[in-house]
Amino acid sequence: MAEAAVARETLFALRETIARLEGRPIPALAAAAHEARVAEPAAGSADAIQPLATGVADLDEAMQGGVPLDALTEIRSLALRDAGAASGFTLALAARLRVLAARPGGQAAGKTAAVLPVLWIGDTVAGMEAGLPYAIGLRDFGLEPAGFLQASPRKLEEALWLGETALASAAFSVVILEVRGNPARFGLTESRRLALRAKAAGRPLFLLRQAGEEEASSALFRLAVEPAPALARPLPDGSLLGGSIGHPAFRLTLEKSRNPAPFSITLEWNAHDRQFAPVLDAQHPAFPGEYAAHSGADLSAPADRPDRAQAMGSVLAFGRSA
Repeated sequence: MAEAAVARETLFALRETIARLEGRPIPALAAAAHEARVAEPAAGSADAIQPLATGVADLDEAMQGGVPLDALTEIRSLALRDAGAASGFTLALAARLRVLAARPGGQAAGKTAAVLPVLWIGDTVAGMEAGLPYAIGLRDFGLEPAGFLQASPRKLEEALWLGETALASAAFSVVILEVRGNPARFGLTESRRLALRAKAAGRPLFLLRQAGEEEASSALFRLAVEPAPALARPLPDGSLLGGSIGHPAFRLTLEKSRNPAPFSITLEWNAHDRQFAPVLDAQHPAFPGEYAAHSGADLSAPADRPDRAQAMGSVLAFGRSA
């Protein structure tokens, strides 16, 4: 512990020296981070904030216990058409946090999360293309609309400021910041500031990156989310209800963690019980993109053009004319 403290002191001293040599003021966030690390409780102590367990043993083990509740976690969709899956998984985590916090015996941070609202900071362009959270849909998904606040800043700078302010206020159980793509004005420096705010406030921040590529950030974990086919809904007698819509399913890939290789798993979300359940890959015939949703013709016959030529009949041999 003493060696680690000395190393941190040396690192901050070097940063201050470099800032002075370059003629820049010493960042206030660096000083705040220094104070936060000094006052940070030791790992395993009673005051340490326990992570949010997903309830799936393999995923919790890969994430060292679950989703951290005092750090930045990035959740990204590979394409904008998958925005619903990434948003749904993020909201499912928020719903699970609130329900676990409301149960008896929850930790101190969890009990606070049970009564504090959820803040969604949406992206204007992503909202125009993928839609906005819907009150009735939130209730069906496991979140109460009365405890859900939505903000729609016009500029990215305003969204970042709002995210930092919301974290510093500690007035929300979780802050969800939606960003479209990989904007140049949101890089490693900005993510570092948000991570420091989350650490100092002891609140989770979910960075929801819609249609973004992998890039360096201060997130402890990064999850890529894709939609997965839903299973048939089971009946009380153990049979399956054919032709019904099952629970939402997500294909997760843990891209950034302490694991040497990416970890992938398919989960389904039970909004009634507010819990995840693993889905075996063998239960799915194929993943999205491997088969067409409609097995008919790719394109229908045009309505404003002549009909397609009919197939020719029998070919007769005619004699050559002289």
